[in-house]
Amino acid sequence: MEEQILERSARSREELWAIEDLYPNDQAWEADLALLREKMARLPDYAGHLADSPEKLLEYLKLSDELSVLLDDLGNYAQRRSDEDTRVAAYQAMSDRISSVWVECAAACSFETPELLAISDETLAEFYRREPGLELYRTYLDRLRRRRAHILSPAEEKLLAGARELSQSPDTVFSMFSDADVTFADAVDAQGQAHPLTQGTYSRYMESTDRSLRRSAFTNLYAPLGQFRNTLAATLAAQVKQLQFFASARHYPDAMEASLDANCVPSSVYHQLIDTVNSHLDSFHRYVALRKRLLGLDELHMYDVYAPLVEGVRRQIPFDEAKETVLSALAPLGEEYQSILRQGFENRWIDVYENPGKRSGAYSAGARVHPYVLLNYNGTLDSQFTLAHEMGHAIHSYLSNRTQPTVYADYVIFVAEVASTCNEALLMEYLLGKTTDRKERAYLINHFLEQFKGTLYRQTMFAEFELRIAQLYAGGTALTADTLCREYQALNERYFGPEMVLDPQIQLEWARIPHFYYNYYVFQYATGYAAAIALSRRILREGKPAVEDYLRFLSGGCSQDPIELLRGAGVDMTTPEPVESALALFDQLLDEMEALTKD
Repeated sequence: MEEQILERSARSREELWAIEDLYPNDQAWEADLALLREKMARLPDYAGHLADSPEKLLEYLKLSDELSVLLDDLGNYAQRRSDEDTRVAAYQAMSDRISSVWVECAAACSFETPELLAISDETLAEFYRREPGLELYRTYLDRLRRRRAHILSPAEEKLLAGARELSQSPDTVFSMFSDADVTFADAVDAQGQAHPLTQGTYSRYMESTDRSLRRSAFTNLYAPLGQFRNTLAATLAAQVKQLQFFASARHYPDAMEASLDANCVPSSVYHQLIDTVNSHLDSFHRYVALRKRLLGLDELHMYDVYAPLVEGVRRQIPFDEAKETVLSALAPLGEEYQSILRQGFENRWIDVYENPGKRSGAYSAGARVHPYVLLNYNGTLDSQFTLAHEMGHAIHSYLSNRTQPTVYADYVIFVAEVASTCNEALLMEYLLGKTTDRKERAYLINHFLEQFKGTLYRQTMFAEFELRIAQLYAGGTALTADTLCREYQALNERYFGPEMVLDPQIQLEWARIPHFYYNYYVFQYATGYAAAIALSRRILREGKPAVEDYLRFLSGGCSQDPIELLRGAGVDMTTPEPVESALALFDQLLDEMEALTKD
């Protein structure tokens, strides 16, 4: 792939997502915003009256669904437009406007939860008998009433709802710094040639065979982060503080408990993940030692972590070829799944390449019209896996939105990474099954090991860091840059082991991780990966019955608690077994990699 980063206006229509499917223009967006405000104006009519009759309650719940649909469409359009080019002030302003309206709507609906909790069980049972339409909302109401101990008075709920916009400030500040403001000096290769360094190109340079380029990119990426280390520490500290504030206000012992309880996930799952992975760090240390040996280095540095271990196999993968490979790899999921995948490829669900100002990284946004997938595709094997990953998210959203009513359409965060990583696992199995070449097989196995490293080990380390800094704050320790760097350094020492030289810049890695602003999100990459490994192996082993269970899971939205949804697909995340099994596969792959690369 060429290193030149084209302006968005220079890209072909087929390379850009079909934003017009949401709204044909900004004026249509404004019209729906006006409609939203009209519907919001009806909310005061229901305050204090949800218990009047089952008909009144049903009217309100239907209005709430209508508001949810409008907010989803308006928010998706504004945020997708903003992410296309974060330098465009008009779309930053649009995103800010809908964010404010979202908070305003939440405040206007703040009477809902206290009033619903005040309805007695006997009265609610009578409501169900008299109004069959309420049955649709029974699960929703049961979940809400389960959390009685954490719901406040109407006045307090309204106050908390109004503070939600302020709570988003740390994430907003970090995003503007990372995606719009910070710039990096060019990375320089061994021949003295300069290469433009961005958040998007950094990962590509880290996979280069040119160690000088890797070291230069590593040094130059962290230089401005070091310059603004105190500002970035204050921003992350503000995130930790706001999460703890809302958790304490709702009578939770800590922010992690509050976050997991909202998704009906026991906190034991979080601690169990960290404990299980920590008990297998010797295997990860063995991989680090293997990497050092295969690279032929006296010292393995952090800028060597992604360097290719097998020469003569890497090549650039055009985007059209990546799509065809992903289609073939996901054939075990059946024709229905593949039909949706083709639809996404052919109907411009995907924004493919990087452009100046575009949000870094990749994601899928599950809009109701159809999902929107942001990529910064660069032609590497890793970017091909990213395509499979994000389309897993997309099809999960597509099936949930089309199968479930509005109230249950959004799946919870805990299961969000399962479909994406299941796709990655199936892609890897497909690629391994196609090759008998010793070098190519070693190359692919190493990529599989890298997925384990990046998802199961690395994301668990992130989860441990997130938990640790929250504990420090709760114990009265100020989250200064020095404190954050010290804690992050200690974790790297433990996870990477004695064969790794911990360059001083790596202490600052916390300052570039956007997921630390996502409220205990990262552990779900690791649990999701473990679940995905189990599901992919069941699909390949059992075929149609496993596929049918899996598609039911993808179509489930939040109609059941996430633990139960996964049990229905054949995985029990309340036990250590899925994580243990995934780590056992890591050991098997490591054994084969060592055998394939013996001198």
